[in-house]
Amino acid sequence: MPLADKYRPKTIDDIVGQRHLIGQNKVLSNMINKNFLPNLIFFGPPGLGKTTVAEILSKESNKTFFKINASNSSTEEIKKVIKQIGKLGNENGILLYIDEIQSFNKKQQQSILEFIETGEITLIASTTENPYHYIYKAILSRSIVMEFKLLSKDDIKSGLENIIRKYNIESLSKVVCKENALDKISFSSGGDMRSAINTLELAINSSNLDEDGRLIIDDELILNLNISTAYNFDTDGDVHYNLLSALQKSIRGSDPDAAVYYLAMLIKGGDLISICRRLLIIASEDIGMAYPNAIVVVKACVDSAMQVGFPEARIPLAQAAILLATSPKSNSSYMAIGSALSDIDNDMADDIPDILKDSHYSGAKKLSHGLGYLYPHNYENHYIKQTYLPENMKNKIYYEPQDNKFERQVKEYFKKIGAYKK
Repeated sequence: MPLADKYRPKTIDDIVGQRHLIGQNKVLSNMINKNFLPNLIFFGPPGLGKTTVAEILSKESNKTFFKINASNSSTEEIKKVIKQIGKLGNENGILLYIDEIQSFNKKQQQSILEFIETGEITLIASTTENPYHYIYKAILSRSIVMEFKLLSKDDIKSGLENIIRKYNIESLSKVVCKENALDKISFSSGGDMRSAINTLELAINSSNLDEDGRLIIDDELILNLNISTAYNFDTDGDVHYNLLSALQKSIRGSDPDAAVYYLAMLIKGGDLISICRRLLIIASEDIGMAYPNAIVVVKACVDSAMQVGFPEARIPLAQAAILLATSPKSNSSYMAIGSALSDIDNDMADDIPDILKDSHYSGAKKLSHGLGYLYPHNYENHYIKQTYLPENMKNKIYYEPQDNKFERQVKEYFKKIGAYKK
């Protein structure tokens, strides 16, 4: 039996990590203590203990446990579980655990809705995808959603030490895992406990007995295993968009170190196009009028990155991220267009003023199109006051210069020529 199954935690207190859910006065521990088990949806990356927690909750609740993996099951599997309702031995109810529930379509998910509403089936579902994007809304509204988070290096290390301790009690050969080797295994797992245990098992089976009959796992052995560091990355998944969000918020917050870190994680994922698109958006959304040339520099950087490709693309991308993070910030352009679009959606505007309408055709004068238009270049400072917005919108202000060097100059210029709107 694989070590991950052989030493799977038996009680909720044996679970590694997830301290926001497990421990004194934490939600999952309280459910067990009070014998209260609602419908639950666990989401998070693989290898964090979602299945194990579901099995422990089933055992503690004395419910009959059924498990379905949605990625290789059909509606028939659900019907088989439904037929067990009320049968001898199921008096305490049924706990149905559906792994990878996002693989079931809407109709398949709906097939259990009636039974979780009546309480005849208690549902625990797990998914590696964001449940708010993939799970039927009626099931979501009847369930409590809990996020399982990546394990820290210390959590992984603690879990491995527990497994080695149990292994040494039950096995004739004793495992000695050096501290540095344990650190390397913990780090390379990428927060995935199952991955770390599998690496430990490989190391145990690759080691040789020393003269004292011990299996020694050291740095050299781990290096020879040639284990790549695991990265939790999916170009279509939640992690990808979370990283892009973290990159933008770090740049917006003027933290070049965090920006470079999240950029590095995205580079590891290899999605060059998404990185370039996001950097270009940031240049206008978050820097904008505070440093209008930022987008010119960023465009040059992303063009270079697209032309050279990875791995060299990392260099101009880093330059763009650092430039943006260290630039003055303004979202005045972003706010202006957002406000204008909102007005278009929500307010009925009057017609475009006649003076602005096209007059380059015969008959325009008969329609009064263009009549009375004052050509600004004919006036001092190339400005003359006239109304450009529709009549009922003429007092709207969308662009408001913010407090940075460039936009202060804009404000002063507008005041000088008499175009500044208060």
